[in-house]
Amino acid sequence: MGDSLLITAVRPWGADPVDVLIEDGTVAAVTATGTSMTTAAARVDGAGRLILPALSDVHLHLDSSRLGLPFRAQTGEPGRWGRIMNDRAHWRSAERSVAERASFTLAVAVANGATRIRSHAQVDADTGLAKLEGELAARERYADVCDVEIVAFPQVGILLEPGVVDLMDAALTAGADLVGGMDPCELDRDPVRHLDAVFGLAEKHQAGVDIHLHEAGELGLFTLSLIVERVRALGMTGRVTVSHARCLASGLPGVPTAIEQLAEHDIALTHAAGAQGWALPLLDLAAAGVRVGVGMDGQRDYWSPYGNGDMLDRAWQLAFVNGYGSDQHVEHALAVATWGGASVLDRSLRPLDLVDPHPGFAIGDPAEFFLVDAVSPAAAVMDRPAARTVIHRGAVVSVDTAIEGFEIPGRFGREGN
Repeated sequence: MGDSLLITAVRPWGADPVDVLIEDGTVAAVTATGTSMTTAAARVDGAGRLILPALSDVHLHLDSSRLGLPFRAQTGEPGRWGRIMNDRAHWRSAERSVAERASFTLAVAVANGATRIRSHAQVDADTGLAKLEGELAARERYADVCDVEIVAFPQVGILLEPGVVDLMDAALTAGADLVGGMDPCELDRDPVRHLDAVFGLAEKHQAGVDIHLHEAGELGLFTLSLIVERVRALGMTGRVTVSHARCLASGLPGVPTAIEQLAEHDIALTHAAGAQGWALPLLDLAAAGVRVGVGMDGQRDYWSPYGNGDMLDRAWQLAFVNGYGSDQHVEHALAVATWGGASVLDRSLRPLDLVDPHPGFAIGDPAEFFLVDAVSPAAAVMDRPAARTVIHRGAVVSVDTAIEGFEIPGRFGREGN
């Protein structure tokens, strides 16, 4: 038997207290508190706290984060292109390197309970592979406390500047895990060539795909249909994610059919808990079996002043923008921020559903958890207590309480064990 851990007197999703035995990084047994006869190598006293699946930040831009640096006033021009150019104009003059800023952001995320992360690393004619290299360095630094997937992300499009396809190819060779895309109609204005490039690279590198799709309304639904077409033709079921998918928030007649196609081909969705015009129909998606996760997106960066590294806070935002008030619905927002994102990253995990809304504690489930002192999951979302115990791969993990040149605010402190 490999490493083992016994977590005593914890309440999964607010249920009665149990002991959770972890062996070799997975759940081995869940028994009534005090009845376990195990001789586990290590123990954590849960003291009646809530235990939940680890938070999952599945739409993050580590390379642009300015979390932990002095607040910077928003200077970008309105619109997506203005923000893209604002990032291009300023990223080299940030007070710290990409690797340092990405490392700090990971440290804060893990301290708050997020152990599963997918980040987009910008690749274009201006940045080359510099941002990817910074994210790779941060991933290596924190490899023992969190799992990080990196998307080679063409934020300035694939066709607008020469050499981007070759740079994306090089990024995948250098260590990026997935091929990204960005608004094939609105940005590159040639969705066929854009998607041919994305899926061609995916086929060459046997990599997954994660495409930013901000396009709204009928245009977005059209692009989504082209993505589905390629997934079907290339046999890529279960290997594609669409980020944001704003078109699904439109209420148009084509949305139910689009949701059915996403479920049929196991195309996952990630988003950033957007407000009016961006809020996805989460309950409809769960009922259809579509995998959905949420993330911080950019944090205090050249796009947006929002973001604090706490995915429990993002679960609150997700519930708020969807108008959720009942405990059941708030808990679903929390499930999206925890197990929902995990199921996007690991397609062997079942997606969320509305019949069995308390995943994560079946025998064989991954031992990715966080403990928090709250009376219920809904209370945890509303109160967001700062003290959290974080478990990754079956072990209690710790991160730096300080990184050279930064100071983590007290809110992000994590209790000892």
